[in-house]
Amino acid sequence: MNAGGSDACALARAVADRTRSYDLVDVVVAPPFTALAAVAHEIYEARGMVEVGGGVGVAAQNMHHAESGAFTGEISAAMLHDAGATWVIIGHSERRQLFGETDESVAKKTQAAMEANIHPIVCVGETLAEREAGETLAVVERQTRAFMDLFGSRPGFAVIAYEPVWAIGTGKVAKPEDAQEVHNHIRELLVEVSEEVAEATRILYGGSVKADNAGGLLTEDDIDGALVGGASLDAEGFSRIIAAANDISKRQSETPTGLDEDEVADDGEPEPEAVAAPEVQAGTSDSVRPSRKSKKGIPVANDSDGDG
Repeated sequence: MNAGGSDACALARAVADRTRSYDLVDVVVAPPFTALAAVAHEIYEARGMVEVGGGVGVAAQNMHHAESGAFTGEISAAMLHDAGATWVIIGHSERRQLFGETDESVAKKTQAAMEANIHPIVCVGETLAEREAGETLAVVERQTRAFMDLFGSRPGFAVIAYEPVWAIGTGKVAKPEDAQEVHNHIRELLVEVSEEVAEATRILYGGSVKADNAGGLLTEDDIDGALVGGASLDAEGFSRIIAAANDISKRQSETPTGLDEDEVADDGEPEPEAVAAPEVQAGTSDSVRPSRKSKKGIPVANDSDGDG
């Protein structure tokens, strides 16, 4: 619960301004419910569109699976759309731990979001106790299997975020190779749905992501972006994460097919300044989407929790 009202608008404007030239990474901000409409308006004023691939997308931090009904205090997907959101974070670890969300409820919300043309960012991840017990892959597999078949109807529309609970707000971060192991396992699970789904689905890492560790994480093959918590509350620091993602995207897009990056000869030309904005994940389903590997991820500013 951070950056509501005028603070959220000021932060959104700063992010929109700082990422104006970043064209290889999609940027999404996730303010509290009370600031959704105001933030969407602020971004529209700054960029002329509230969408990735030209503007900045807006995400909600949660939603209810029902279209309407007697669910006091809850918000439906249609209400999010009305407020200007085209993304929603589902199953965040704090929702699972503090509010009793289950794999079943996460799957229901994911289905409801997709049916309402809102891109879900579905979170999975293990606790410290589960990690120390050697259960990381089993826990993440159980969570992922609960919703992954839903991705088959719209390959590339939904996103998965791996956020090890022990790394959220602790300053601890998974080693790039450890995070890659989990991301690769998720990717292999998605192959069971289809090769297309496995290739098109973005898998983000969340857990104390900052400007000084983003580059190391995002260079891993199966880490396609970052779900950013505390570092997203500072526009300058967040823009540095976006710049790192954009720089990696640019290098990958310039690497000839079949060659590793270190096999490409240096032509002596200085690299252009890094920028940011990945695949179209927000509601423009008719937009042309590059392959997952040609663009590196979707930095997501989780403005409210400030802990990730």
